[in-house]
Amino acid sequence: MEAFLGKKYKLVSSENFDEYMKALGVGLVTRKMGNALSPVIELTEAGGVYTFKTSTTFRSTEITAKLGVEFDEETADGRKVKSLLTLENNKLVHVQKGEKDTTLIREFSPEQVKATMTVDDIVCTRIYKALE
Repeated sequence: MEAFLGKKYKLVSSENFDEYMKALGVGLVTRKMGNALSPVIELTEAGGVYTFKTSTTFRSTEITAKLGVEFDEETADGRKVKSLLTLENNKLVHVQKGEKDTTLIREFSPEQVKATMTVDDIVCTRIYKALE
């Protein structure tokens, strides 16, 4: 995973994101805004603590956690959840437990990050390409 730390990736494609947000109870205005943005993501690590940053022209978010230790998170759309990050080879698995449970799996490679997000029976896939 060290090869991908500190590397930035920009969203280039998104499939089913509106349905995913709708299933989470995200309002129309926030969904429209979310669909219009092309975030840049970055994963860093210091002393066993991982930081996952998502940056857009509208808003940036950051989560910081130790792997395998549950933490409180406020999502970009304002939901309060209990989260857990684990690492499985080149996959960062992010489980959020709240009113609606969701799983986000981010699979890192040198060229891209494939994010697969699942809530109920809705699956959203987002592809981020590496920035040079």
